[in-house]
Amino acid sequence: MSHPGRALKRLRAMRGLKQAAVAEMLGVDQTTVSRWERGIGRPEGREAAALERLLAAPAGPGADRALKRLVSQAGEPVHLICDITHRLLAASPARVAEWTSPLDIHLGERLLRYASDEIRAAEARLPDQGWYEPVAPRLVFYTGANADPDLRIRPGWMSWERLRLEDGSLARLVTTVSWGEQPPPAGPAA
Repeated sequence: MSHPGRALKRLRAMRGLKQAAVAEMLGVDQTTVSRWERGIGRPEGREAAALERLLAAPAGPGADRALKRLVSQAGEPVHLICDITHRLLAASPARVAEWTSPLDIHLGERLLRYASDEIRAAEARLPDQGWYEPVAPRLVFYTGANADPDLRIRPGWMSWERLRLEDGSLARLVTTVSWGEQPPPAGPAA
């Protein structure tokens, strides 16, 4: 997880939580939460895992049903993941058609382990691209194939768009813009 301070502060604002309440949830003191929000220090071990659970987008069926339904019915290859944990929240039939294993096996699964080298590099550049600002840009970049036979990633242009879910957590809409080696689509590139 990149530095969680901004996400933690945003989550508190969205849910109307005080630092002391978050500190109690995480089993730390209020001063620690304050330091994290100011970018001083990072949670590690148990604290990092607890913070990730707090910030993670819910995978349950009740959270943002309409958005998940739209993604699940989209005609283009698209999927929705939690922006913090990379857990799969929904995928379109066109995306699932690229995979050799069924969707239900992967719902709630962390997908970063399937990433291509280019996707990992784009993930590492997110802070420099303004991804963690209040309004994140749409990022478009080229990815090569991955080496996994189950969740195959084909070479092509991909876009990432950050969305805020109703509970204040963040999700990422991942869309294949075009497959193959083509000139980049219009718009800012990562």
